[in-house]
Amino acid sequence: MIDAPPHVLIYTTPTCPDCHALKRWLTQQGVAYEERDLTEPQIAEEAKARTGVRVAPITLVGTEVFYGTFPSQKPGLTKALGLTKNA
Repeated sequence: MIDAPPHVLIYTTPTCPDCHALKRWLTQQGVAYEERDLTEPQIAEEAKARTGVRVAPITLVGTEVFYGTFPSQKPGLTKALGLTKNA
């Protein structure tokens, strides 16, 4: 039996360079994700309640939470997503 890939949820803002880099990388890796816009007050409150932080980007992979710059998230995301090649 093949495990389903974990749900990936990203909290981003339209002007965040790290958010754009994260989305490009996920797309290049073939990882489907759900995106939520932190510029919407209710989304910002949701992200704060779920993660305890107010930064962009925030990435949730299953129950794991990653935040900070894209380069700082990438090693953990690579592992959490089970990616090894082209990481």
